[in-house]
Amino acid sequence: MDVAEKINKQVRRLPEQTQAEVLDFVKYLLTKTEREQAREDEQEWTRLSLASAMREMEEIPEPEYTKEDLEERFSSS
Repeated sequence: MDVAEKINKQVRRLPEQTQAEVLDFVKYLLTKTEREQAREDEQEWTRLSLASAMREMEEIPEPEYTKEDLEERFSSS
């Protein structure tokens, strides 16, 4: 007998009002599980997107700056 069958067998022994409470709790657990799965999926998508963006950035050559590029320049007006 699997877990679902054991739960069903025990729940049938409860009064109908208590069975309704069990059903509400099961719905809560399902919602919680779905939210956690959605959060994990979103985190995985974020990691994948970041890795993809970084891969493309690695292909772009970095500019080479000279000392003159870094000096501050002022113009007289």
